[in-house]
Amino acid sequence: MQLQVARIGKPHGIRGEVTVQVLTDAPEDRFVPGTEFVVEPASAGPLTVNSARWNKDILLLGFDEIETRNEAETLRGAKLFIETEELDEDDDEGWYEHELVGLEARVGSRVVGKVTALNTMPVQDLLMVTTPDGEEILIPFVEQIVPEVNIEEGFILLTPPDGLFEVNSDQDAGPGQDAAPETEGKA
Repeated sequence: MQLQVARIGKPHGIRGEVTVQVLTDAPEDRFVPGTEFVVEPASAGPLTVNSARWNKDILLLGFDEIETRNEAETLRGAKLFIETEELDEDDDEGWYEHELVGLEARVGSRVVGKVTALNTMPVQDLLMVTTPDGEEILIPFVEQIVPEVNIEEGFILLTPPDGLFEVNSDQDAGPGQDAAPETEGKA
């Protein structure tokens, strides 16, 4: 099984290093020199780590196959995967992005969209839910807002606070709520 462990960001310096968004709890084990990653898109890989170092809170990786900043730029947005058989199916501590993407997002019994990404952030993770009309909504992945994740039945249950789905919408906010505030002029 393939497990996503990072997403490549922007190039760093002129020697082909890249920044990465770490998507694993054990970066010290996953990003050691000699580790080979399966890459999505496949045309960008495979990639073999030749250096890994931290610059403040950002992991910088160098690869055997990438020598210049221009080559590193072509990797922006690529996903790094490892082959693993180590997944513990009884692990209740969290979910991997590949398990969540594609799940229906429901509020009660109403489908409000599909999960399209998991953004891991320093403070809390965010689920990206795409609504049927194509709008992307970021949902804090906390138990109070996402009380149930049901992988087997293919859905997550949401209990969003009022306005979460409307806050970024320009559409009609409903009766008694203006989508844009009106201003009154006084002479």
